[in-house]
Amino acid sequence: MTEWGTAPVRVRVPATSANLGPGFDALGLALSLHDEIEAAVTPSGLSIEVSGEGAADVAGAGEKHLVVRAMRAAFDALGGGQPPGLALRCANRIPHGRGLGSSAAAIVAGVLAARALAGAGTRPGDALPLASELEGHPDNVAPCLYGGLTVAWLSRGDTGRGDAGHGETGGGDAGHGDTGRGGLPGGRPPGNDRVSRAVKLRPLAEITPVAVVAPAPVSTGVARGLLPETVPHADAARNAGRAALLVAALTARPEALLDATEDWLHQDYRAPAMPATRDLIGRLRAAGLPAVVSGAGPSVLALLVSRRGLDRLDSIVKETGIEWRINPLDVERQGASVTPGVPGAR
Repeated sequence: MTEWGTAPVRVRVPATSANLGPGFDALGLALSLHDEIEAAVTPSGLSIEVSGEGAADVAGAGEKHLVVRAMRAAFDALGGGQPPGLALRCANRIPHGRGLGSSAAAIVAGVLAARALAGAGTRPGDALPLASELEGHPDNVAPCLYGGLTVAWLSRGDTGRGDAGHGETGGGDAGHGDTGRGGLPGGRPPGNDRVSRAVKLRPLAEITPVAVVAPAPVSTGVARGLLPETVPHADAARNAGRAALLVAALTARPEALLDATEDWLHQDYRAPAMPATRDLIGRLRAAGLPAVVSGAGPSVLALLVSRRGLDRLDSIVKETGIEWRINPLDVERQGASVTPGVPGAR
């Protein structure tokens, strides 16, 4: 059994945008918008304080809170039992249900916090397997953990794991009170033989991601449910080429970003659930601005070079008459972090 200490831990996790157009369920980018949690072991009970995005919806979630469920799963996986009590304080800045990885951030925060409290390793590769299982696949949790641009996949029967740095490998989106897509209720159960792997790449410094945040959420389950069981072979082939080009564009050839962000696998199929998103992307791309659905939507991600085109983007967004929220960001290059909390600050 684990001998629990009383020192709190603080975890900072970034927003993420998965898919990036053609990189469906594989590519992800970490963004400079963060949630922070502070967690501590207490003598008994469960205390949760939530501020910021979604606070009114999830503050009373108790054991159903996604960070708590991820922590419970991590404690179980470590095999040292559950702590006698937990105190959790969450400062949320990532919008919920908008395609910016809020559920992945909550899961990563919970897994890392539990591992830190239990005295286990908190490198990205330590947390990736369980975080990916709980989320359902690694396209958001990988960039959340590692930062930068990640290519993630599931390797059947692979038991290797390393701490992913540049070029190395390592072991959706819902509100923090919702279910994930994976081993938490409502998703794929953990315990299969697929192991998550990820490679971290370094996007060019001049890449400026701009999140155009939708005024209302769309359920990841609804968006994913619109995808067909099969797609034309020609579309799959074109998407494979564009996904490869996108990696090159983000890391070496930014002039190719408009062509590189074309997609044939998911965006058009999901459009009926988010017509305003489709309209905005069409307007931006017609103006020469690389724009894609962020994750499962409905937010839009534009990939600008040195902020060129930001004024034009702002004008086009205003022309829609919809209250989109424009948020120019940076690429978060370090990923999630774990630091000691401040004793007695609760």
